Amino acid sequence: MSDPAPQPVDRQLPTDEARELISLVRDIARHEIAPKASVEEDAGRFPREVFTLLSNSGLLGLPYDAEHGGGDQPYEVYLQVLEELATARLTVGLGASVHTLASYALAAHGSKEQRAEFLPGMLGGGQLGAYALSEPSSGSDAASLRTRAVRDGDDWVITGTKAWITHGGVADFYTVMARTGGEGARGITAFLVPGDAEGLTAAPPEKKMGLKGSPTAQLHLDGVRVPDARRVGEEGQGFAIALSALDGGRLGIAACAVGVAQAALDQAVAYASQRRQFGRPVADFQGLRFLLADMATRIEAGRALYLSAARLRDAGRPFTKQAAMAKLHCTDAAMSVTVDAVQVLGGSGYTADFPAERYLREAKVLQIVEGTNQIQRMVIARQLVGPETR
Repeated sequence: MSDPAPQPVDRQLPTDEARELISLVRDIARHEIAPKASVEEDAGRFPREVFTLLSNSGLLGLPYDAEHGGGDQPYEVYLQVLEELATARLTVGLGASVHTLASYALAAHGSKEQRAEFLPGMLGGGQLGAYALSEPSSGSDAASLRTRAVRDGDDWVITGTKAWITHGGVADFYTVMARTGGEGARGITAFLVPGDAEGLTAAPPEKKMGLKGSPTAQLHLDGVRVPDARRVGEEGQGFAIALSALDGGRLGIAACAVGVAQAALDQAVAYASQRRQFGRPVADFQGLRFLLADMATRIEAGRALYLSAARLRDAGRPFTKQAAMAKLHCTDAAMSVTVDAVQVLGGSGYTADFPAERYLREAKVLQIVEGTNQIQRMVIARQLVGPETR
């Protein structure tokens, strides 16, 4: 069974330009993404042509400045675009979010010369990015990473292994965090590594429970040489750049989670309205109506939370706590809503004939990526009561 077309959400958008943008995204989602989503996910096919279309349509650089090919859109609008894409297919929504995350270091901390040279291709030139922070032995404890970059004249030589890299093996560029100094966060520096760099290889993609169309792979750097002109920011600034990027990235994950939950709710409502038992639609039964009402409420609360955090970011105000809250709530809500959607469909929900079971499998990974939800609780608590005492 093909995926249902995404149902339009009544959105509060700040400008006519934003409304036109959402209309464009919905058209692409309806005609280019949703019809093939289930078939391609089952086959584990990465839709590179869709990302090329998004780039050509100006949708892969939305929150960045127009001078270098971006869309000059506030996060409030950009995140709603991600939600629309994720409603149609999480591989696409999450991929757009990861690309934005990978572009952040250069856009926010690159030199004027670096931005002029690299950003046009990254934001609107058909390129696709990946973000390489995690390693086999350093996931949540990212400051303990071991990949090392050693200075050699005007170059840096990078050696190490990165893990859980979305777009690993298919990206055109990688934002790589590597150790250039001593232990801890202050010894880490950011580099922009081209996808075709000599000595850079990707392992076969991980065999995942869901999100099978999005390649996730280890990345091996065996003496990868990059010029100092590809160092982003100052030496030792990399971890601070990484954390700053993740604040925005967590909002991207929150928006994607709301998109997956919305897709699950849309399917549950459609099924409950059509399925008849005891001579009437099952949507007439109070127990099921209450279940749908709770699902819809969780989604609306999540959408309001990520938009509130986005507006803080757009206003230049601190939003670390709110980003963690949005990521925590929206991904937990997506897990709950997709479980309930399977329940609404009953036996049909447990089969691959309907995408409800795929939504459930996809929702799970959103509680893990870009900081597990346990890490989000730590971030929130530190903002409330300060760091833990030792």
